Amino acid sequence: MTVGIDLRGRTALVTGGTRGIGAAVGDLLEQAGATVLLTGSKADDVARRNGERKGGTREYLHADLTTAESAAPFLKAVAGRKVDILINNAGVNKIQRATDVGAEDLDWMLTINLRAPFLLAQAVLPGMAERKWGRIVNVASIWGVITKPGRSAYTATKHGIVGLTKTLAVEHAADGVLVNAVSPGFTRTELTASTNSPAELDALARSVPAARLAEPVEIARTVLFLASDLNTYITGQNVVVDGGYTSV
Repeated sequence: MTVGIDLRGRTALVTGGTRGIGAAVGDLLEQAGATVLLTGSKADDVARRNGERKGGTREYLHADLTTAESAAPFLKAVAGRKVDILINNAGVNKIQRATDVGAEDLDWMLTINLRAPFLLAQAVLPGMAERKWGRIVNVASIWGVITKPGRSAYTATKHGIVGLTKTLAVEHAADGVLVNAVSPGFTRTELTASTNSPAELDALARSVPAARLAEPVEIARTVLFLASDLNTYITGQNVVVDGGYTSV
């Protein structure tokens, strides 16, 4: 028996799909045969990427999820398209102690990390339920499982996305829609490299039982499985992909 993932005929929407984990997820979904819609927050970058496409089954979409007003046109457009797979990957973080978190920073993180995934799920779930097939994977974080100083607002949003995942899962399991979360640990993305020195990256790697950071594709493989027909009964789960970090 051949075991493989075949997503031909499926359309997948990946938010934050121009770099890091989102880009790796988009690549694997496309390789599996899906038509892939990848969002980016910068209109000029989205236009450039679409202009450089040579074949393939991907399209880049501009999505400004920072405010309710800016997100509204994108949400309306998504509601009008057939989306079989939703990967809520876009997220932001600002490290501050709880007493230093301003209202603007809190609203910014809540809007992008929690409100946008909630509204995107609302937009695509009716179609998934009608077709009796759908997959939603919300990218959470190890900071939705454990925490450390400076993560109060970010951790609150990631706990929220895990809670949202569980509720959507139980509401729509009978509709053939499976909803799960994936919580990456320390991952070697462009953002991680730009915000940590080589010495800090080495210290992070040494703190992980696997003795290294994850590569984006390692997170993406877990997302791909949960979004595929190989997953037929896993729903409402938060799969932690962290090289053992949260177990010690």
